[in-house]
Amino acid sequence: MTLLFRTINQLSHSRYRASLLSGVLLGVSFPSYPGIRLELLAWVALVPLLISLRSVEKASELFRRAFITMLLFCVISLWWVTLATLPGGILTILAQACFMTLPLFAFYLIKKLASYLFALFSLPFIWVAWEWAYMQQEFSLGWLTFGNSQANLNFMIQYADITGVWGISFWLIWFNVLAVLVLIGSRREALRPLLFMAVMVLLPLLYSMLLFSRDGAVSTAQGQLRVTLVQPNIDPHGKWVRNNSVDIMERYYRMTRIAVRDNRPDLVIWPETAIPFSIFDSDYLFDLQLLQGALRQWQVPLLTGLVDVVHSGEGAHGEAYNASVLLEPGNGVPWIYHKMHLVPFAERVPYVEYFPWLGNATFSLSGIRGWGKGGDASVMKLSSSHGKIVIANIICYESIFPAFVTEFVRKGARMLTLVTNDGWYATSYGPYQHLAIGRLRCIENRRAMARCANTGLTVVLDKFGRTISEIPWWQEQTLTADVPLESTLTFYTCNPDLLPKATVLISALLLLVAFLRREAKTL
Repeated sequence: MTLLFRTINQLSHSRYRASLLSGVLLGVSFPSYPGIRLELLAWVALVPLLISLRSVEKASELFRRAFITMLLFCVISLWWVTLATLPGGILTILAQACFMTLPLFAFYLIKKLASYLFALFSLPFIWVAWEWAYMQQEFSLGWLTFGNSQANLNFMIQYADITGVWGISFWLIWFNVLAVLVLIGSRREALRPLLFMAVMVLLPLLYSMLLFSRDGAVSTAQGQLRVTLVQPNIDPHGKWVRNNSVDIMERYYRMTRIAVRDNRPDLVIWPETAIPFSIFDSDYLFDLQLLQGALRQWQVPLLTGLVDVVHSGEGAHGEAYNASVLLEPGNGVPWIYHKMHLVPFAERVPYVEYFPWLGNATFSLSGIRGWGKGGDASVMKLSSSHGKIVIANIICYESIFPAFVTEFVRKGARMLTLVTNDGWYATSYGPYQHLAIGRLRCIENRRAMARCANTGLTVVLDKFGRTISEIPWWQEQTLTADVPLESTLTFYTCNPDLLPKATVLISALLLLVAFLRREAKTL
């Protein structure tokens, strides 16, 4: 660590090498392949950039240095998006890099108004406030929330059940700030920040040890649900060819029939858009009858992704939704959920309902273009040997939205399910990043998750974000596991936006104080 600090300090005094170093450290600290574990680098990744900004006086120079850092960060972390859509991926990377420079402009403003040290003190509040505010609008990708970098560092992030991912971002920025103070101060001045840094490492460890030991002594799970996940390994592009629908459904029927016979689950899950047509339309009545007949034969409920077309009136064209449905044996009323958070430009153009002409700006993936936006975070009620079990079904990209997932849990969900299709991204580490982010939702809400993916990664996670069971990606296979059911609500579940909203308020107050200090100097 001493050698790393010395190297960072040396490079931080060069003009652009500091920006390049911070960009690389940020990029490689984000989750990638399982064998690569560099998340600890995020604890010092911003240090070179922050030290180099100490002497910057012009806003244009700050933009260049910050943008270089954030562009490199986004390229390393998000290059895999271009595998699905090259123009969309390039636009995503450039837009994210621009958005992520904004907190540093606020840092620069406070530095000009007050001082460099005051700006450093303000940065953790400004950063988290911006991350949260950014995620509230439809243009946000939200993928690169700084706290997400620690998603696989399980033994250090269990306090997310109190603060959510926002607390992890806050913790990381403060550690970076303290590291800057160590490097720019004298030996005597460095003692206090070093002490705080040691405390910041020990506190999360102690909290995690307490949780794990308490859980080991007294099991808090309230029953288990036996779940079978079907990973069909279907080409995500070819599935949208109409003539392939019969083959696709036959594969699901075959895999499910064998899994149900061998494992007798309480629930079967198929992945996102597993049924690539609107099976509830009259044109597909025969397909619906086949599915209902299979359910009666299996005597097991099915949760599946599908395309759901809703017609506003007789003869109307209808709007297609990326949806999921819970079907139980018999012909009861299905529980249907429409995806609410849609990938910007890939699934839906932001604010297209206000500016219809923007609809042509979609960088569509195969079969995914211009989806309707769902309006309600509705839960599903499953009949089981434990009685009616409320489950929360999340569709793909929605798993990156912390407060959104808490809505399902507050409505009574005792487990999380996630259906997804990450096959667009080949064998890149994009699917591993997506899985890692899902771990945070388990920790925040203390809910286990059954994650079913078309080509992988199909995994069952426990309430601590740890893997219970998994199957290899890019294989046709099923997974059956007992998923623990929980009912207690965490502090974060009940107060999901408390910390970020507090940082918004504190950031405004810090800006005001900085302005008043500037005014006082001029008098």
